Amino acid sequence: MLNPHEIPQLGEVLISREAIEQRIADLGDEISRAYQGCSDLLLVCILKGGVVFLTDLMRHINPPHAIEFMAVSSYGAGIRQSSGHVRIDMDLAHDINNRHVLIVEDIIDSGHTLQYIMRQLEARSPASLKICCLLSKPSRREVEIDIDFLGFEIPDKFVFGYGLDLDEKYRNLPFIGVVKSHD
Repeated sequence: MLNPHEIPQLGEVLISREAIEQRIADLGDEISRAYQGCSDLLLVCILKGGVVFLTDLMRHINPPHAIEFMAVSSYGAGIRQSSGHVRIDMDLAHDINNRHVLIVEDIIDSGHTLQYIMRQLEARSPASLKICCLLSKPSRREVEIDIDFLGFEIPDKFVFGYGLDLDEKYRNLPFIGVVKSHD
């Protein structure tokens, strides 16, 4: 495992491995209580960033559940901008009609991508549709998103690690880091 001091782009560790592990265990308990008695829970992971979060989270969810994956892309004016134009690159493999669906997302920034995903999934008539998100940047929100299960609110900083990439690298880090500023 990389030592944080060996990552030249790392400005600071924002959320430690221990804090992430504890919050995910707590989220698993919250979700387990919310879906107690549910036999058709479906966790829908948004790729690629959500996969590390999903694999740790699902180990803490007691009701039986299945998993599915969606890949979406949002394109805009730059690396930190989303135009709100979203497309589905990989759709769900199975019908979600009358299923209890929990979207598992790594981070919500402007909210445009998740708003699009919610609209697409709501049109498929799930029994319920909720959101579990590891990170939220409320200061950057442009559309209203109700997060049912939230790991951490974070400031408007460019973060990576624990599933989130920096130029497609460092998803394997066990912590959330902030990109070093070049002031």
